[in-house]
Amino acid sequence: MIGAGAANGASDSTRVLVADDQEMVRTGFRLILSTQPDLEVVGEAADGAECVELARRLRPDVCLVDIRMPKLDGLEVTRALAGPGVADPLRIVVVTTFDQDDYAYTALRNGACGFLLKDAASNLLIEAVRSAARGDALVSPAVTVRLLKHLADPNPAAPAPQHPLSERELDVVRLLAVGRTNQEICAELHLSLGTVKTHLGNIKDKLNVRNRVEIAAWAWDTGMVRDRQPPPT
Repeated sequence: MIGAGAANGASDSTRVLVADDQEMVRTGFRLILSTQPDLEVVGEAADGAECVELARRLRPDVCLVDIRMPKLDGLEVTRALAGPGVADPLRIVVVTTFDQDDYAYTALRNGACGFLLKDAASNLLIEAVRSAARGDALVSPAVTVRLLKHLADPNPAAPAPQHPLSERELDVVRLLAVGRTNQEICAELHLSLGTVKTHLGNIKDKLNVRNRVEIAAWAWDTGMVRDRQPPPT
């Protein structure tokens, strides 16, 4: 089903497709996002197959995708729209319930740029969409750490960087992987915000990844942070 905003929204709005098999969830997300003048829900899908069809036709800026849907689940949808080999990948934020969706980590490997809990605060939903539209990913640090620590054992086959990371870049990676924000990394390493952002850009290039979530996944895969404790939550 296509939302009314598809025809009437402002051209400079971030266009969002919402996919969830529960109508109440779709309605809730649409109502939250519609409170923001820069966000526009252009379509809603009740199952994974409809999501893929609408996404390819509407080309939204961001897709909010439930990980458990009929016909195609969120993993399959993510792989179809953002996975390896997709010529023009879309930006996918996977909506999950952490305690139930123990395969959510695979969604990251299939191209998702973020994770969001269904009971997340409305401001987190809004910021997750905005971050995805910018090409970054917003995931609650606690969710990132719990998810990756729970699901990712060190992987001997994890790819090596295209170019070696410097010691300072490795420091940034370790802190990011245990949930530190950019500002917290600045404070712990005594660096400016601009320097931290420069390091993150260089790290993404060297690892050939798209966002900080994939940097964190690489760090956990390589065993860099096995003995580090996540920040208090």
